[in-house]
Amino acid sequence: MKFILFISLPLYVLDQVSKYLVLQHVDPHKELTPRFFNLVNITNTGAAFGSFKNNNAFFIGLSCVALLFVLVLLVRRRSPDLWRDISLALLLAGVLGNLTDRLLYGHVIDFLLFNLQVWPANPWPAFNVADSCITLAVVSFVIHSLIQNKEEQATSA
Repeated sequence: MKFILFISLPLYVLDQVSKYLVLQHVDPHKELTPRFFNLVNITNTGAAFGSFKNNNAFFIGLSCVALLFVLVLLVRRRSPDLWRDISLALLLAGVLGNLTDRLLYGHVIDFLLFNLQVWPANPWPAFNVADSCITLAVVSFVIHSLIQNKEEQATSA
């Protein structure tokens, strides 16, 4: 549990501090210039890529379910598993970061905007530290599952 907090807590703090700084110093009405990277101040009442807009209550509920899921996995912990623990730590930080925004502001604050100058990433939808943590958690879970499946197949063969 300490390992998970060692990863989650600094990421959560980084997410909240970065969003606070964006709210204080980045004009939400600023014109964007077509560069590779911009700091912006964009509100998101939906999910990834701005989908399902104006469903804050639904996403608060979904976040609470995700937090419960993480807590159940932590309590049921049978043996040390680095991939699993890193995934849970990232998921915990990301879900808490965006849930905090939804509860405090009624929306999520996105501020990182990349423009890869190619379709469909022209520009890529704005995101934040919490979104990055959630994405990395999902990627870690997938990698972990693939590794586990290969190990199970090798031992059963």
